[in-house]
Amino acid sequence: MRAVVVGGGLAGITAAIALAQAGAEVTLLEAKPRLGGATMSFTRDGLAIDTGQHVFLRCCTAYRGLLDRLGMTAHAPLQPRFDITVVSPEKRARMRRRRAPAPFHMLPALLGYPFLSFSERSRISRAALAFKRLKEADPKTDEIRLGDWLAAHGQDDRTRRVLWDLFSISSLNVPGDDASLALAAVVVKTGLLGDAGAADIGVPALSLGELHGAAAARTLDKLGASVRLSTKVAAIGPNGAGGFLIRLSRSAQPTGDESAADGDRPEGRDSAEADVDGGADAGIGSAAGDAENGEVLAADVVVLAVPHEQAARLIPAGALPAESVDGWAGLGAAPIVNLHVRYDRKVMDVPFAAAVDSPVQWVFDRTRISGMHARGDDGQYLAVSLSAADPYVNMSVAELREMFVPALADLFPEARAATVTEFFVTRERRATFRQVPGTARLRPKSATALPGLALAGSWTDTGWPDTMEGAVRSGLNAVIALHDQLEGATSPAATPSGAPANEAANEAANEAAAAPRASDVAAPNGPRGPQGPIERPRGPQGHNASSSASGTKAENSGFVPVRGAGSGASAVLEADPVFEVNAVVEEEAVSEVNVTDEDEREVRS
Repeated sequence: MRAVVVGGGLAGITAAIALAQAGAEVTLLEAKPRLGGATMSFTRDGLAIDTGQHVFLRCCTAYRGLLDRLGMTAHAPLQPRFDITVVSPEKRARMRRRRAPAPFHMLPALLGYPFLSFSERSRISRAALAFKRLKEADPKTDEIRLGDWLAAHGQDDRTRRVLWDLFSISSLNVPGDDASLALAAVVVKTGLLGDAGAADIGVPALSLGELHGAAAARTLDKLGASVRLSTKVAAIGPNGAGGFLIRLSRSAQPTGDESAADGDRPEGRDSAEADVDGGADAGIGSAAGDAENGEVLAADVVVLAVPHEQAARLIPAGALPAESVDGWAGLGAAPIVNLHVRYDRKVMDVPFAAAVDSPVQWVFDRTRISGMHARGDDGQYLAVSLSAADPYVNMSVAELREMFVPALADLFPEARAATVTEFFVTRERRATFRQVPGTARLRPKSATALPGLALAGSWTDTGWPDTMEGAVRSGLNAVIALHDQLEGATSPAATPSGAPANEAANEAANEAAAAPRASDVAAPNGPRGPQGPIERPRGPQGHNASSSASGTKAENSGFVPVRGAGSGASAVLEADPVFEVNAVVEEEAVSEVNVTDEDEREVRS
């Protein structure tokens, strides 16, 4: 079974590993010179810089399973228990769960939350109980704004801003009141009202490039998969014989050695703005002409694991109704901005903090992970994560500095006497889809009408927010969809491959202007392997694609390990202040960076 995975982000990595474990001959195609997609790093002045700060929760079982398969679990430690410092210009508080069963584990922290009055705190339980009764999979729930629903359940504007926004904005990347109630319910029910340990936070101890991209390259190599970097796909089409042809852009070159320089950027240049947009052109050929003379690969199955803009361009005609594909544009895009601030001394005394009554949202101490102290620098490096960043994404570096350096000094008194030695910005204009009401019906399932073709990506119908956890689940869902499609196609009662419906789909796809020609085919990964249905990925406590709540069940992941009691093995959430932020690097200087590294112009797979 020859399998081609298009896109080397977390979804594509997950699918490629699962397919390789199932015995398929896997070729993974990635447009950038490194794996990891939007969870990437680069080097700046000798320091390891993540484009954005990603965290996860104990209940992120699929993502944690991927880390385990990559051998990275020890490098992404979890808190012993949920513990967040919340700061404002006037006070600070500590939200910490008690060693008590759910839902009482969070009760003392909420009742003692000092940023709300006693009457406001007393009404929190009304909304919490109502959340538990919500049916997040009901399409009607997705039509409701979170702010309207919270207001109807006794949560005034102050409560929504200093409590509910802490979790909803960082998880859903839209202003709190505007978020889809259905997705907010997943966040609250799974993370805050689920198992007592569900919301315990994990923070990577390595750069994201090492944690995901480099580790995935090693794992796939051990599994015998072929990884082709800096390789764009121009077109995908059925070959008329039950398989697929993947035409590469004529500029595509195999670059297997480039991952060794993961994250490197040219140093010593003045940086003002290198605006990296993982938009619709990233990862695919820019015009039909790119497909004219490009290399062609043959595959029995294909996983299309790219953002929805690219997927709409690459998906063969007939794979899904045209109106469904056109509808993906309605998912839109929401930006995230990250501010990187280096001080000449320590100014923050906790690993991370959330802020209220401030333009600052979340702040992380990146000093150790960046290697700053290892080179003898006694200062501190803070990263400020700004989700739902529409107000900030077009601001200049100077404007952002003018606003946020004083705001940090208001939150951390030690910063008032400190000197800012460097201030630069990473920003992504298309960090996630816009997770507002009405988007659930636009998110497609993994399976398509063409047997052997499946979709993956955190934007697909995982039932969960657009997060790392959602991306990993989507990769598993895609492999399970392929298994189910091919198993059904080979069963005695299945419709023959030459049935009119499939003939029509194949004919429509073959008529696409950019469809590759069979005469140009090159085998993607050596000799053609055994032809047979893909083994369904299984694990002791994994997931598949058919749960009513999340699109996953606790039985079928290829690498989700058994977790202890209270881990929420069937529950998934990521409280990610930055989600999948792509690289846009800028600093105070006014000259513009001439970015030549292709992956930094096309960050999303």
